[in-house]
Amino acid sequence: MFFRKPMELPTAATALPGRPNPIPTAQRHFVNGQALKGPYAEGLETAYFAMGCFWGVERIFWQVPGVVVTAVGYQQGITPNPTYEETCSGRTGHTESVMVVFDPKVVSFAGLLKLFWEGHDPTQGMRQGNDIGTQYRSGVYVTSDAQLSATEASRAAYQVELGKQGYGQITSEIAQAGPFYFAEDYHQQYLAKNPNGYCGIGGTGVSCPIGVGVTA
Repeated sequence: MFFRKPMELPTAATALPGRPNPIPTAQRHFVNGQALKGPYAEGLETAYFAMGCFWGVERIFWQVPGVVVTAVGYQQGITPNPTYEETCSGRTGHTESVMVVFDPKVVSFAGLLKLFWEGHDPTQGMRQGNDIGTQYRSGVYVTSDAQLSATEASRAAYQVELGKQGYGQITSEIAQAGPFYFAEDYHQQYLAKNPNGYCGIGGTGVSCPIGVGVTA
């Protein structure tokens, strides 16, 4: 999976065809028992974060007070209802993404953005540490104009601090959230089911290169 991967996104003509129906996944969150696909309570908000391998990223967010549901999936690509193997091929255009459903009365979107920027290296392009390929690109995929404005402002603030420490440009995508395709059952809350499993993010692997004083 880690060799000879394309480092450029496919076009509509070169992407895999996918399938019309969703692939099977879990019904409930393994950690807290919440319905993975909702319905979610009124007043909750949703945002999506891509920071590399989605196993570790999801664990970062499900531990946050005020986060009600997390799920891993494939997003911002072309192929409908892709499988993990198809996404890893680099021929679907998706990145490994984490859906975060949260209560803004308990945790702010700005607080989630702080976890995003400081939980990984946002300057690496189509990789995150030793994980190489288009499915490991970084991004914030928003569901409102307010989230978009907040994300763009936070990127500017973190870019200043990164520049002070000699790092290059942030490569993270910021975009309106495209279709989110839930990953297979075994990927959901993977590190709760497999506590000793590989974790490139939020564990002993990649972390943010900056200990910056940017406030949420």
